[in-house]
Amino acid sequence: MATLLSVNVGMPEDVPWQGRTVRTGAWKSPVHGPRMVRWLNIDGDGQGDLAGHGGEIRAVLVYQLQSYRYWQKHLGRDDLTFGIFGENFTVDGLPDDEVCIGDRYRIGEAVFEVTQPRVTCYRVGMRLGEPTMASLLVAHHRPGFYLRVLTEGRVQAGDEITLTRKGPEELSVADTDALLYLPDRDPVQLRKALNIPALSPGWQQSFRDLAAARQPAQEPGWPGKPAGTRQPGEEPGWPGFKTMRVARIVPETPAVSSIYLGSTDHTPLPEARPGQYLSLRLTVGEAAPTVRSYSLSATPTADTYRISVKHEPHGLVSGYLHGTLRAGDLVDIASPRGTFVLEEGTRPVVLVSAGIGATPVLAMLHRLAATRCPRPVWWIHTAHDHAHHVFADESHALLAQLPHAHEHIYYTAKATPHPVAPHITQGRPTAPALAALGIPTDADAYLCGPPAFMDDLGGYLRDHGLRPERIHTEQFSALPAINPGVTPTAAIRPHQPPGPPGSGPLITFARSGITTPWSPAHASLLDLAEACDIPTRWSCRTGVCHTCITHLVTGGITYTTPPLELPGADTVLICCSTPATEVVLDL
Repeated sequence: MATLLSVNVGMPEDVPWQGRTVRTGAWKSPVHGPRMVRWLNIDGDGQGDLAGHGGEIRAVLVYQLQSYRYWQKHLGRDDLTFGIFGENFTVDGLPDDEVCIGDRYRIGEAVFEVTQPRVTCYRVGMRLGEPTMASLLVAHHRPGFYLRVLTEGRVQAGDEITLTRKGPEELSVADTDALLYLPDRDPVQLRKALNIPALSPGWQQSFRDLAAARQPAQEPGWPGKPAGTRQPGEEPGWPGFKTMRVARIVPETPAVSSIYLGSTDHTPLPEARPGQYLSLRLTVGEAAPTVRSYSLSATPTADTYRISVKHEPHGLVSGYLHGTLRAGDLVDIASPRGTFVLEEGTRPVVLVSAGIGATPVLAMLHRLAATRCPRPVWWIHTAHDHAHHVFADESHALLAQLPHAHEHIYYTAKATPHPVAPHITQGRPTAPALAALGIPTDADAYLCGPPAFMDDLGGYLRDHGLRPERIHTEQFSALPAINPGVTPTAAIRPHQPPGPPGSGPLITFARSGITTPWSPAHASLLDLAEACDIPTRWSCRTGVCHTCITHLVTGGITYTTPPLELPGADTVLICCSTPATEVVLDL
């Protein structure tokens, strides 16, 4: 008979960590006597990061005495007191390889249901002073698990734990955890996981994505990524950078020029998918080489790629491309990459852009026009005025080739001397305006423009009824940070890391415009990015969750902690890697 040995609670508190402040409820301590367990929490307990912990599905975390004994021996520790793994219930029994998702238990007056394994989280490592603990919990098949509260009631140490119902499919906690985080997944186990109603919605979605990615007609993906997105390493192309020649430069507006690039040996260029981008490596003045990324703005031909670049007022690279670059010059180019691509199918297509954000969706429009695609297409573009309306004639002509095209242009200038055509509106797109365009709710939408523009327009489309997973966005600036539990601070422009410069290979963060030599003072590429105040995305920091996965444009890395599952080709987990050569990261 399993037994409840300890009830542990703790309210969120601010904990200093690596020069930052983390809001966490991981510091839990045993309590004496009965405690009321409610739908969302035990009385006196709380979670600091409700995105990953707590809530109805993850109300109570369970860890086992047997795992405590295992870690005492494995880690050589004699200071592991109940609650140190962040658990609410320390139990004798209920091993992870026997307890199944959907199992129900009575403890004291309350009834519980098992919903998912523990979330891989760096904070358990903080609590124990073992940075790799999140990885160890998964690798050693001892994650612990969460309970949903079906019947509220009092519980206390010493209560017996009674199994009242076995979960369907009898998929254990350990097997469920391995199914998400470890390689060599069993498709039979995947189907079992999808047949368990008690499994938390987040894990169900991850398993649906994994199951879809295994279908022959689709391409590999990763949990949390939409099925059908292609990994960069599987795209046709070349490794690293190769030299291409500028064929010609064509002004499009006073601020935008298109640059046509061809191979130096006249060999056919690899096909690019509409929406992808090129990364250019340039040496401007005496500075170290700089990398910038620009969308392909048309369907590539066998011998030419086209990018279109806006001259930013103080842009070092865009100024060089507009003012110095000439036809015949040589430029280092990385092969086309990116997952913001037009998906095949029959659903309606909505292409939304602002300013120079038109470039990737214009390439999509080129592809649709070239095939005389019968899908309904909405082209929605925002510009300052007619003079700054990039690709106005080109896009209008392409739309004329489609049987079911809808064109809607917005000029934000208060007045324009150019005659206003029926498809041109003065002002900005609004929620009512978009709702009046007749966009079907089953459409696929592709948005590119300033972050605020994409946030607003994406919100309008969601409110209109489009499903969030069908609203795709492209952003060339640094992506929004994912730093769970870290107290937000004022944004700082990315900069060189503090302290003396390193003497190692150059590391380039392409989205952030930072190139800096590597120093072994940094524990990982993630650590270096943080030292430069580059927005980063991570959760476990030990190579398990893949939140930190980043496109590797060129270079080689070494893993300091081997990931439990290697990422796809041309990608890297920056939380546990250091450079072996010069590296360019899409970060």
